[in-house]
Amino acid sequence: MFDLQTMRDQLANHYDLAPNPALAEEMSDIYSRMDRVVSPADWVMFAPYVAAILELKKKRNAVILAHNYMTPEIYHGVADVVGDSLQLAIEAAKVEADVIVQCGVHFMAETSKILSPDKIVLIPDMDAGCSLAESITAEGIAEMRAKYPGAPVVTYVNTTAEVKAASDICCTSSNAAQIVAALDSDTIIMTPDQYLAQNIAQQVPQKNIVWWEGSCIVHEQYTAKDLRDFREWNPGTRLIAHPECPPDVVNEADFSGSTSGIIKYVTDEKPEKALLITECSMASNIADALPEVDFVGPCNMCPYMKMITLEKILWSLHTMSEAVEVDPEVAEGARVAVQKMIDLSQKLGI
Repeated sequence: MFDLQTMRDQLANHYDLAPNPALAEEMSDIYSRMDRVVSPADWVMFAPYVAAILELKKKRNAVILAHNYMTPEIYHGVADVVGDSLQLAIEAAKVEADVIVQCGVHFMAETSKILSPDKIVLIPDMDAGCSLAESITAEGIAEMRAKYPGAPVVTYVNTTAEVKAASDICCTSSNAAQIVAALDSDTIIMTPDQYLAQNIAQQVPQKNIVWWEGSCIVHEQYTAKDLRDFREWNPGTRLIAHPECPPDVVNEADFSGSTSGIIKYVTDEKPEKALLITECSMASNIADALPEVDFVGPCNMCPYMKMITLEKILWSLHTMSEAVEVDPEVAEGARVAVQKMIDLSQKLGI
């Protein structure tokens, strides 16, 4: 658990982090990427942190990988690479810097360490977890294998290294359908997201897909009735759902895709109004690049993603603390499953 006051006191001893209107003005080029969703007053507070992090990144030879669910000041202010889980996994394997700062949740940092074992991988808050990762264990994988002998296990990247190591291949929401379809087996075990598995089963009906009953605390909250009510209240709005949502929600939506797929869809289609049925920060992060789209409606926030903040990123780089380690034997097994995913995705042109 973070001792926030100690962290803030120590950072104040090394950096001038007071709100700074002059610095905010100097950094207006960065602010222009988020000024539709971040107020000028907030930017005055964020700018000193962003400036300190950017300077410290050079000193540490560090890169920041940020998931699409990070807040705008992280996503646009300090990240070197942004994307969904697949994009970040691919970039983690190619990083040449000495240090990777993973702005996301713990399993993402583990994946970066698995793919770049010689790098220092930091996560700004070690307690940033994931309901999906916590829903399955290696013993759960063994249980599914016993139930369905010979069926390959396709495991979502939202899992621990131990679970990845117990699996045959990993997947993300952007490549799950293609990976399942490409496997040479009639029955496929998918873990741990039951809703992703059920949605993939609709896309790949030639396979018998069985699943573990895990779910995402953000996406499981949406209901088909929510979407119908919203469509009635605000006709003409394009409803765009993440495939971790229940199947009836996905079926009610106009489009479903991974976070990168959602970004591409909205960028290509440019609907007049769009409701993103996923984590809150998605709409905020793409709003400035798409001024012609009115992002409307409610959203659900991931409490784990929001544990990552500018001051924790600065603290992590300043102290080089919160380094993620993975047992080498476990990492090797997990690396095989993740690399199979990356190789097959690239072969399939995903």
